[in-house]
Amino acid sequence: MLRTIVRFVVSAVVLLVVAWLLPGISVSGFWGALVAAAVIALIGWVVEKVMGKEISPRSHGIVGFVTAAVVIYLAQFLIPNYLNVSILGSLLAALVIGLVDTVVPTELR
Repeated sequence: MLRTIVRFVVSAVVLLVVAWLLPGISVSGFWGALVAAAVIALIGWVVEKVMGKEISPRSHGIVGFVTAAVVIYLAQFLIPNYLNVSILGSLLAALVIGLVDTVVPTELR
């Protein structure tokens, strides 16, 4: 349970930093980032269950990158008061989050 909480807090902080660094993405504070991280994780989980592990936001390569960008972009429609993302913003966010995830994994192992 504690690992899950830490995972979402780390994901929220990463989202805040990405929103601060990149154009095209904005998050409404820490609680907004926490909600966005939970929604993005939930959408990613659903995509993985429906499409399989090969087409997952956690997979590596161009498929994982594009899937992560689509998941980030779709999340804004579920929580419009917390997250606003343009298409370019979602692509850049997926790139930066993917790079950060290689150094500081946010996935439970």
